[in-house]
Amino acid sequence: SKSIAVVPVEQAKTAVETGVGEVSSALQTAFQPVINLLPSVVAMIAVLVIGYVVARLLARAANAVGQRIGLDAAAERSGLSASMTKVGIERGLSAIVSQLVFWMLMCVFVVAAFNLLNLPSLSAATQKLVDYIPKLLAATTVVLIGLLIASFLRGVIATAADRIGISYADRLASGAYYILAMMTFIAAFDQLEIQFALLNQLILIAFGALALGVGLSVGLGGRDVAGGIMSGYYVRQRMQSGDTVSVSGIEGVVREVGPVATVIETTTNGMSHRHTVPNSKMLNEAVR
Repeated sequence: SKSIAVVPVEQAKTAVETGVGEVSSALQTAFQPVINLLPSVVAMIAVLVIGYVVARLLARAANAVGQRIGLDAAAERSGLSASMTKVGIERGLSAIVSQLVFWMLMCVFVVAAFNLLNLPSLSAATQKLVDYIPKLLAATTVVLIGLLIASFLRGVIATAADRIGISYADRLASGAYYILAMMTFIAAFDQLEIQFALLNQLILIAFGALALGVGLSVGLGGRDVAGGIMSGYYVRQRMQSGDTVSVSGIEGVVREVGPVATVIETTTNGMSHRHTVPNSKMLNEAVR
């Protein structure tokens, strides 16, 4: 009877050992890739940490060099800083360059770190990110140069319009600036392969309407307006607000030399009256 009782116990023991072995083998098979990947994960983390430290140090160095060579001061003098502030960019030029250096280096280290995992799909995705860096640099360069040109042209337009007596010179210059700034950002987005087809068409339509308006104004009497503006320029060289003049039987005080006409104030029986005289007549007939 003892031998008969031992047989089931031995069989059960064998079955348990077999089951444990199978479970252990299954767990080992399941977790072996993770175990094999652990050294690569540790190496990846080390590369990322080292990369972050290196990128941060070089970014600070780039910021310090930019400030030392006067990059921020040059941006202030050229009006670029003001232009960037108006479009929502609060950082200085040195800080922007510093951030670009940081993220460029971080992208390189991220690609190197993920390559250590030997995962082709992940490596391909990070490589695409690095390949995008030149486009990002090109877009940033386009924005900086475009805003610099727009700021410069705004000053030129405002000065020229003010000299010929256009009362809305500042608004004209600001309008030109924002149109150029918008075109700059569209060009930058194009570098990033982000398309704004509808916006491009709207800008072309706006420029077409502006060109048509200018053409019609010239064709339908713009020459007289241009003549008045040019006359106003020369009138301002000869007369100032407050000068007493006589023209076409009107004797009074110059109050304003506008784009195409001059405002003269006369006093009769204690009452003030204002008269508008074309600048061409002021230039040819006015006597001080």
